[in-house]
Amino acid sequence: MTSLYARMRAHGTLTETPEEIPDAVFALPSTLNWMRAMAILVADRSLKFNTAKTFYQRVQRKDLTEPQLNSVLEQLLFSLNQIAALQGLATVPNKADVARVGIVTWYYGVYGAASAMIAAADGSFPETHATTALQWDRQFVAPKLAMEPFSDRHSSLVSSEVDEELAMPRSRGRHSLTSVPTTVDQAWGCHAEYLSGTASWEQWNLEQRVRRSPEFRALAVDNFRTKAARALRDDAFGKKSIAFLHEASRYRGKANYRDAIYLAYGKSVPKLAEKFIDDLVSVLTAFSAMAAGYCSARMGRDRWGVFIDDLEEKRAISLSPLDVWS
Repeated sequence: MTSLYARMRAHGTLTETPEEIPDAVFALPSTLNWMRAMAILVADRSLKFNTAKTFYQRVQRKDLTEPQLNSVLEQLLFSLNQIAALQGLATVPNKADVARVGIVTWYYGVYGAASAMIAAADGSFPETHATTALQWDRQFVAPKLAMEPFSDRHSSLVSSEVDEELAMPRSRGRHSLTSVPTTVDQAWGCHAEYLSGTASWEQWNLEQRVRRSPEFRALAVDNFRTKAARALRDDAFGKKSIAFLHEASRYRGKANYRDAIYLAYGKSVPKLAEKFIDDLVSVLTAFSAMAAGYCSARMGRDRWGVFIDDLEEKRAISLSPLDVWS
């Protein structure tokens, strides 16, 4: 047996059983097609700095302390740096060479921009990525302060509520993640499917945690068929919400670990991934523009102008802030 893919599917690895090895028929297309869909949607929504400023025009200015302001500006610069890095990766002839590192770069650009928004909102800087995702959801998505297509969420992971909340995203369009989206309706369909997949993934993670809990072990069962076991699981499900940052974190994790082989293995990958880095650039640029729109409103026009002027004069990266935040 010479095929690495066949070997893994037959025998697994030290960390995954054969049944846990993802199917290449779904793993690679879903990675590429979700980002293609998001790129279509940010273009359709015209998500740029000017539209973000309009969206956040009623956000009140806050007198941030110097350390708080510095954290906002630092994280925005970090996001800009990641966009510049992706633009550099886009010049590599074979996109399979840089697809995996491109996803990681994209994720940290999203993470930096979201961290800037949180610091501008309440002056805090969450210590973990999980806490950042939670705070960003609660401070921006739940109160409808996130712009489309970054504004959908699940307020709970209880299955009946997941199905109910998926009705709206799915009403905009239906399309499989295994097929390349080409229209806005198809992009919304992929968007809904990735949100659904992330909900299922988070449900599985929580189930494993519940299984390890003393309360579950005390029941002396090995599944969730009993009323008591389901109550424990659904209590955990009811406390968990998910939004775009959870999707981004899952996306990074899949590229770094579980699905990494499919970005670097297979003769078809370079052709399939030709536009992939460009899509990463488009989506991160839109998310960064949204974050900058909010942060500029919080810090006020004068402080924002000083920041942009200073960055334009002293930046080391090739990308001008005016290319993203103007």
